[in-house]
Amino acid sequence: MITPDYPVDDRRELFGWAMYDWANSAFVTTVATVLIGPYLTALAQGSVGENGAIASLGLFGTITAKSFFPQCVSISVFMQLFLLPVLGGIADYTNLKRRLLGTFCAIGSVATVALYFVEGENYLVGGLLYIIANICLGASMVLYNAFLNDIASPSRRDGVSSHGYAMGYVGGGTLLAANLVLITFAGSIGISKGEAVRISLLSAGVWWGGWGLFSLRFLRARPPSRVLAPRRNWLIAGFSEIAFAVGQLRRLPQTVRYLLAYTLYNDGIQTVIGLSSVFLAQELFSPAQRAAGDDTAFLTGLILMVQFVAFFGATGFERLARLIGARDAVLGSLVVWCGIVVYAYAFLDTTTQALGMGATIAVVLGGSQALSRSLFSRLIPHGQEATYFGVYEISERGTSWIGPQIFALVVASTGSYRDAILSLMVLFVTGTIMLFLTDIRRAESDVLALAASAKPA
Repeated sequence: MITPDYPVDDRRELFGWAMYDWANSAFVTTVATVLIGPYLTALAQGSVGENGAIASLGLFGTITAKSFFPQCVSISVFMQLFLLPVLGGIADYTNLKRRLLGTFCAIGSVATVALYFVEGENYLVGGLLYIIANICLGASMVLYNAFLNDIASPSRRDGVSSHGYAMGYVGGGTLLAANLVLITFAGSIGISKGEAVRISLLSAGVWWGGWGLFSLRFLRARPPSRVLAPRRNWLIAGFSEIAFAVGQLRRLPQTVRYLLAYTLYNDGIQTVIGLSSVFLAQELFSPAQRAAGDDTAFLTGLILMVQFVAFFGATGFERLARLIGARDAVLGSLVVWCGIVVYAYAFLDTTTQALGMGATIAVVLGGSQALSRSLFSRLIPHGQEATYFGVYEISERGTSWIGPQIFALVVASTGSYRDAILSLMVLFVTGTIMLFLTDIRRAESDVLALAASAKPA
């Protein structure tokens, strides 16, 4: 039901919005970041060998046991390349933004729950379920991010966005802590580590769906920001909105530059996050240690530490942005990200070093993500938030395809995860340079000029 008034900076609505980050971060941490990569890789290796062939892609190489999970990530994001911008356009033309958010939340959580039943040689089914869940995560985040401009005034968006990410880190970390206890003491309660992993995957789906639907109680449905023309349906309107936005971007060159910069450096960030567990499991643990579950216990503890340290990183970078500006704060974080990639390639040899690297990642992770989102919200036309955030979401929260595809191709051809991680430097360096060349004040002025030219004389 549409509420007759639409206040901004309402405390209850801001709380409800942040709670969706609390909800979906269970999938991001427990499933996408920690468990599903090593789990599906182990199932694939058990079926076809350490790096055996799963399928041939002709000119595009071969999917191997080691590249199977990165390939699943890449496929899920490539499909979103077409879905998410159109979904955003549809949301701008309807009052269904809140309802669609709930729909994708529900489908994604059910697919995640179904991962509990994946074992033995059913790794292909597991890959399909992960692809569905990751697509639903990306779709729901388009709608979730588009609420930011509806509920928060421009002066508060850096803080609200940072608070959302901070809530996500705590929520994801809370469930991950419970799963760490379950996996660590699985034997003492009479279940295998594999069973504990599958229960943890199930818990993430229940958490995402339950808390996600709870958060929707606080969000108000809004009327369409754009009017649907006669004889046009929502789907056609969605495609038309994308075409219209592309035309607008010709007048917003600095926004285009920011989008390209964000796409590149965030591809690198999300690839590091999404594939860090399989990288560390394969590089720091022997096959015997992986079979005993030593890698899973360590990785769960590592990501748990990252989650709670990232809470302070997100809030700390919001304060830094007040002093030097959001763009420069993000640039500083990207310099650190470049150092992390080089360190992982050349120096990382022990779990103690991995803990130190994880702590460093945690400090810059929240700031680079939260400030990037709030910065983008200032560079887009009013009334088209969902459309533009549809484009933005393609590179958000592990839904980037360039980085995983580069990683998959390099590891499939060389058999080295270290070579694959180093190959991501091209994304970080290029993205950092483009962000440095982006004039944020000029971008905001261009958006205001565009809005003024659209008003009737």
